[in-house]
Amino acid sequence: MPLNLSLIPANTTLESNADGQSSDISASETRTFLCRLTITEQLEQESLDVSIWGSADGQDFGKKPLLKIPQQFYRGTTKMVLDISLRTEVRFLRPKWELNRWGRVAPTPKFIVGLQLEEIPPMSWDATGGREPVAAQS
Repeated sequence: MPLNLSLIPANTTLESNADGQSSDISASETRTFLCRLTITEQLEQESLDVSIWGSADGQDFGKKPLLKIPQQFYRGTTKMVLDISLRTEVRFLRPKWELNRWGRVAPTPKFIVGLQLEEIPPMSWDATGGREPVAAQS
C-alpha cells in the first residue's frame, strides 16, 4: 500500500518560521513521492518558502534540503516530485518553512497551508537519461 504523509496537516496556520514534525518513511517501497503544497489563505505582500529535509536518524537533518518548493505568494496548489531512491540512508523527512512579509499593513505574515506527500511508482530508468548502474570491472 502506498505511503501517504501529511508533513504539514491541511489548514495549518503558519505565522512564523519553523520546522515541522519528522515523519518516518522507512516503510516506503519506491522512495518517490508526489508533493502537494496547498495554500488556502494568505495575506497580500508576503511570501512562503517550503523545503523538505532528510535524515538517517531523525535528529540530524543536514545543511541542505532534499527539495525546495518554489517561493509562493498566492493561493493554489504546487506539485513537485521528490525522488530519494538513490538516498538510501534517508529514513525521516521533515518540512521547514520561512515566511516573509513586506509593506505597510500588519507585520505578521499568515498563510494557511497543507503539505501532502503521496508515494508514487518509481521514476523510469529510461526517462532519466540513463541512470543505469555501472558494472564493476575486475
